[in-house]
Amino acid sequence: MSSAPHEIGPGFTSRLARQARTVALPGIGTSGAHRLADARVLVIGAGGLGSPVLQYLAASGIGVIGIVDFDTVDITNLQRQVIHRLSDVGMVKTESAARAISALDPDVEVVRHDVRLDRDNALEILRGYDIVVDASDNFATRYLVSDATALLRLPCVWGSVLRFDGQLSVSWESAPDHPPVDFRDLYPLPPDPAQVLSCAEAGVLGSLCGTIGSMMATEVIKLITGVGVPLIGTVQNLDALSGEWMTFAVRRAPERVPVTELIDYDEFCGTARPSDAARQITAEELGARLAAGAVLIDVREPHEHEFGHIEGDRLIPLGVLTAQPALAGDGPVVVYCATGARSSRAAELLASRGVPAVSLRGGYAAWRGSAA
Repeated sequence: MSSAPHEIGPGFTSRLARQARTVALPGIGTSGAHRLADARVLVIGAGGLGSPVLQYLAASGIGVIGIVDFDTVDITNLQRQVIHRLSDVGMVKTESAARAISALDPDVEVVRHDVRLDRDNALEILRGYDIVVDASDNFATRYLVSDATALLRLPCVWGSVLRFDGQLSVSWESAPDHPPVDFRDLYPLPPDPAQVLSCAEAGVLGSLCGTIGSMMATEVIKLITGVGVPLIGTVQNLDALSGEWMTFAVRRAPERVPVTELIDYDEFCGTARPSDAARQITAEELGARLAAGAVLIDVREPHEHEFGHIEGDRLIPLGVLTAQPALAGDGPVVVYCATGARSSRAAELLASRGVPAVSLRGGYAAWRGSAA
């Protein structure tokens, strides 16, 4: 990638001094430092992968870094989301990340997008950047970002981590000297949402986020400076337990239909739940439901329950609840999880079995916030 030369002045001279070790690299030099300073990079997600990506991009001298995230910092994030600190718990992640970047290099311009990325705002947000980094944690967002970058013909560096495994690649519809390829060429169809485990359910090795995130930042720097060979159409997988990397190529199938518009990605991925609103209650409504005799069920995993739970609940992890034929009794039930995603599935499952069930909106995090 290239851009107009950065204006040379005292400020940029100071930035060059910061980047002395980068400037010394063969193939980068002063011109590469100019390109980094002129680049606009959007990072989607300020979590486990976004944290090292943001830190290394800021340290590398990127001129403008955009951050998309609507979540707040939780104490369970700190094990892997190293851009945040204990004092940031409860703070909006974009604000916490922006503060950390400013402390590292106050010359980096940070643009905060405190929103949930969706098909209504994606194109407007993404078109203001040169490169997009997808550090999200769900398939609906990954397909959305892949399609949006394909429509805008922007390069997209993406990665994922779960348990001890991580992967990363680069998608770019209009890459010079490379055939078009994107996330849909690797995953033409989304997996069954019932089989997709979250980090809370499956766990994730925190240091693995650093490994994959650092590699993602490296791919961004390669794209901007033109040094090396980017992972366009190449996926790298890391098994952290064995330390083995596996690399394989991804190609576009001849029958592949081009992306022409953004769609409803929750519906496409099977995560849309139109009836959720009717089967949800707020943390403030919980007390009245329990006083009226409702059974409270925590559908999180045992390790999550151990770190904190609502008094008087029953622990039945979602996997167990799905496998068992029925609950004892037929009274009303309130289910909850960490943030409401798993409990929404549980409420829908129980309703299909004839059990009157509602989900606690926002989960344990919302209840804890209301009780504070």
